[in-house]
Amino acid sequence: MNTFLMGEYDVIVVGAGHAGCEAALAPARMGMKTLILSMTLESIAMMPCNPSIGGTGKGHLVREIDALGGEMGLNIDKAFIQSTMLNTSKGPAVHSLRAQADKQQYHNEMKKTMEAQENLDIKQGEVVDLIVENGRICGVTVKTGARYNAKCVILATGTYLKGKIFIGDSATEGGPNGLAPANQLSASLENAGIQLRRFKTGTPARIDGRTVDYSKTTPQYGDEHNVPFSFMNDSIEKKQVPCYLTYTNEKTHEIIRKNLKRSALYGGQIVGIGPRYCPSIEDKIVRFADKERHQSFIEPEGLNTCEMYMQGMSTSLPEDVQVEFYRTIPGLENVKIVRPAYAIEYDCIDSTMLKLSLEHRLIQNLFCAGQFNGSSGYEEAAAQGLIAGINAALKIQEEDPLILDRSEAYIGVLIDDLVTKGTSEPYRIMTSRAEYRLLLRQDNADLRLTEKGRRIGLVSDERYRRFLEKKSLVESELTRLAQTTVGPKDADEFLIKYNSTPLKQRCSLLDLLKRPQITYENLTEIDTGRPFTPGTESAPISGHIAEQIEVQVKYSGYIEKQLLQVERFKKLEEKKLSPDLDYDSMDGLRLEARQKLSKIRPLSIGQATRISGVSPADINVLMIHLEKNRRTADDK
Repeated sequence: MNTFLMGEYDVIVVGAGHAGCEAALAPARMGMKTLILSMTLESIAMMPCNPSIGGTGKGHLVREIDALGGEMGLNIDKAFIQSTMLNTSKGPAVHSLRAQADKQQYHNEMKKTMEAQENLDIKQGEVVDLIVENGRICGVTVKTGARYNAKCVILATGTYLKGKIFIGDSATEGGPNGLAPANQLSASLENAGIQLRRFKTGTPARIDGRTVDYSKTTPQYGDEHNVPFSFMNDSIEKKQVPCYLTYTNEKTHEIIRKNLKRSALYGGQIVGIGPRYCPSIEDKIVRFADKERHQSFIEPEGLNTCEMYMQGMSTSLPEDVQVEFYRTIPGLENVKIVRPAYAIEYDCIDSTMLKLSLEHRLIQNLFCAGQFNGSSGYEEAAAQGLIAGINAALKIQEEDPLILDRSEAYIGVLIDDLVTKGTSEPYRIMTSRAEYRLLLRQDNADLRLTEKGRRIGLVSDERYRRFLEKKSLVESELTRLAQTTVGPKDADEFLIKYNSTPLKQRCSLLDLLKRPQITYENLTEIDTGRPFTPGTESAPISGHIAEQIEVQVKYSGYIEKQLLQVERFKKLEEKKLSPDLDYDSMDGLRLEARQKLSKIRPLSIGQATRISGVSPADINVLMIHLEKNRRTADDK
C-alpha cells in the first residue's frame, strides 16, 4: 500500500471510546498537538453496553478523574436522567454515586467538548499499522494510506480488535453495537512484538419499552437530592425518570437450561475469557443453581427513545431463545426485542507488559489504555485513558510520569493491579480491592488529587479556586469545632433528645460530633457560632463541606490507623529498585521469582511484594541486595 504523510503530532490516540476521549483531552489541555482517530465519529464516548456511569468502586474512579481535571464527571452531570447514591446504609468508604445516562446525549456532549478543545484534531479513519523504528513508536498509518507521525501514540482500541459477535450459533465479525471491527491492526501489533490474547464480554438485549407491563414491576426512583459527579457542580436540579425491577423465575431458568448447548458460551464457540463479576444469565443459572430467581433492572436508554436496557440479562443464546425466556419474566410477557443480546470476543494485551505509567515495556512512547489493557467498564477505561494521556504529555516534556500509588487513589489500585498482578479475565474495580478505602472515599477525591492535577496543568483556575475554598472551610471549621466548648447546662437537654449520654464536664463540639447519635446538622441546635458560606448572608455551610467535616470527625480514629498503615506501605514503596536489575544473576532468588521480576520490572520493594509468585523469602533477597548496594555507595 502506498502511504503519504498527512500530519505531524505530539500525541496520537487510536480509538475514541471512554479511554480515548480522556487520553486525547488531557495532552491537548497540557499544550500538546493531539490527534484522535476513530473508525467512526459516531463511536465517540459511545455506550455500547449499560447506559450508566458510576456504581460501587466505579463512582470513586469518576470522582478521581474529575479531581485530576478529566471530563467524565462533567459529562455525566450534563447527560444523566437518574442519579442514586449506593450503599448509604454502610460506611462512607463504600458510598458510590451512580447515574443513568441518556446515551445519545452523553455522546453528543462529549463530542461537542472534544470539537471545541484547542490543540485537538478529530478524524475518522481506521488505523491499520503502527510505525515503529528502533524500538520507538513514530506514528500510525490508516486504511486509506494516510500516515500521521507522532512523538507518542496511545492505543485505546476497546473491543474492536478482530471483534467477533456471538448470538447462538451465529458468529460474525463485528465491533460493539453493530459497528465494524478493526481486523488489520492486530497483525501490526504482533509484528511489533506485542503479544495478544482473547477476552470476551457481552451485553443484554434492548427491548421496546412500550411492550412492558410496568404494573408487574417495582419502580426504582433516583435520589430526591442529586449529588453531582463533578466537584465543579454544587447541585443539579433535573427531572428524573424511574428504572424498574423485575425477576427471573423457575420457568425462565428451565428454558435457559434446556437451551444451554445453543449458547455460544456453553456450545464451545467462544474461546475468550469473560468477566467473573458480570456473568451472563446462563452462567448465573449454572453457577448459582440453588437460586430461585435473579433480579433484572429495566433501564431507559434515553429520553428520546423507547429502548430499554435489561441490566443483569447478558447472554449469547439464540434470538428465539432470548424472546422465549424474556417473556417468562413478570412485566415482559409481550415484550419485543429491539436489539438482541450478544457476546463479543476481541484482542487485548497482557497488562503486565506495561509500566505503571501505562507505557509499553517493549516499544518506547507507546501507551495503552482501557479494555485493550484487559479491563472492563467505562470508568476503568476513562481512568486509564486520563493517566496514559497525562504521561504521554509528560514524556514529551521530559518530566517524570504521574504514578498514583495504592494509598492515593482508586486509579492507583486499578493500574497497580493490572500492571503488577495482571489479570486473567476482564478486570473490574471494586471497593474491596483497595486496602486503604477509608482514605480513598469519593467525597474527598478533590482533597487527594486536585493539587496533582494542578501541577501537571489540567486543573483550571476556577476549579483550583473552588478546591482551595473548600479546603480552607473544612480546616477552619474543624478548628472552630475543636475550640468551641459547651457544658452540661448547655448540652444535656440536647443530648437526651438524641439518646446520647449527658455531659459530666465541658466538652468540645468536635468531641460531641464523634458520638454516633449526633450529626453535624443536629449541632446547629446548640452551636450558635456556625459559619456561613462566603459571599452569602444566610445560607449555612454547604452540604458537601458539612459531609467532609462529619466524616473526618466521626471516623478520625479509623483514619489515623489507616494513615499508620500507609506509612508502613510508603516505606516499602520508597525502597526503589533499578529497572535494569539483573535478576537472573541474583543469588537466592527462586526461578519463578526471577522470571516474574524480570518480566514486570518492579520500581520498588513494595511493588515487588505484590507480584504473584514472589515470596517473602524472595523479598528478603531483594532487601539484602539493596542494603549491600547502600553500603557500597557509603564506602565510596
